[in-house]
Parts: sequence; C-alpha cells; structure tokens
Amino acid sequence: MRTFIASEVAGTVWKIDVAAGDAVALDDVLMVLESMKMEIPVQASGPGFVETIHVSEGNTISEGQLLVTLRGVD
Repeated sequence: MRTFIASEVAGTVWKIDVAAGDAVALDDVLMVLESMKMEIPVQASGPGFVETIHVSEGNTISEGQLLVTLRGVD
C-alpha cells in the first residue's frame, strides 16, 4: 500500500531528512518546510519505507503539492 504525503502549506523545502529506501516509523520527520519564517516538520503517517521523494531542498512548493511517497510495511 502506498501513502502519498502532500504539503499542507505553501513555502520552501528547507531540509530533507530521509532518502529513498529508508525505513520510517509513525511520526518520523521526513523533511522540514519553511513558511512565513516558521519551520514545519512533515512526518510519516505510519511505518514503511520511503519510495520516492518528489522535491529537493530549496524547492518552492505550493499547498497540496506531493512531497513524498511511502510504501507501507506488508
């Protein structure tokens, strides 16, 4: 099962903390966004593996933009 994680805000990708293939647990921080001078962590919604990272550090993103695809634990 795949989980698609999208941005809840418009802003900038400040820091990416994971890479494709990494195992993640519920609430692990995947990346940090910067919006209106605030740092906003993007967290895993459940355990699994990072399948695809759709953005790079420094990218400007819009609300609702796809950030990460996770593959759930089978």
